[in-house]
Amino acid sequence: MPSRSRWIPAVLLSAGCLVNAIVAARRAGPIPLRAELSSVATRLQGFAATDDTVSTAVRRVAGMSSYILRDYGPAAAPLFSVYVGYYDEQRQGKSIHSPKNCLPGDGWESVEAGAIAVATTSGTVTVNRYRVAKNNYASMVYYWYQGRGRVAHDEFRVKFDLLRDAALRGRTEEALVRIVVPIHGNDVAMADSLARKLVSPLVADMDRVLPRL
Repeated sequence: MPSRSRWIPAVLLSAGCLVNAIVAARRAGPIPLRAELSSVATRLQGFAATDDTVSTAVRRVAGMSSYILRDYGPAAAPLFSVYVGYYDEQRQGKSIHSPKNCLPGDGWESVEAGAIAVATTSGTVTVNRYRVAKNNYASMVYYWYQGRGRVAHDEFRVKFDLLRDAALRGRTEEALVRIVVPIHGNDVAMADSLARKLVSPLVADMDRVLPRL
């Protein structure tokens, strides 16, 4: 009798085709933001934002619909930066790229990785917490995924929710929010504390501009 494992690829392929068919039938199309992304985090921890740009080549690969990339603090030595990339819909060739994959590709090495729970005005959320290093530089990186009524950190769960929401609601819009705080000397605790303080106002500001379910 043939092994059941021989049927697994066919079952998975059939399930994938079914999901794609449902998504195609129910796709709501691009979902616009309720407010301009440029209105997010214009000032954090008392510091005004200075806008930076993402190159055309990088933006083409990343595929985001809109974004902000901002430094805060002295222009010569910013205290931290914030990136938000919003996808008004996700599909093949246009979906969020995890910093877990992008940071190593840019030469950053993970020194410490995990997740941390942070209290916000909307309740406690869990976000990714990474300490990374490149050459003589080190940074604390916090990031999470926000959209369709939730804040999430686990990439597998995010993908599952994406497929489910696409199938049931035809909705795939989502944002990636990333905080980077340079670590000066060995003061990891200070960078970590600052990154944690930035989570709550950013979550609240994103709630303001993101589409409602």
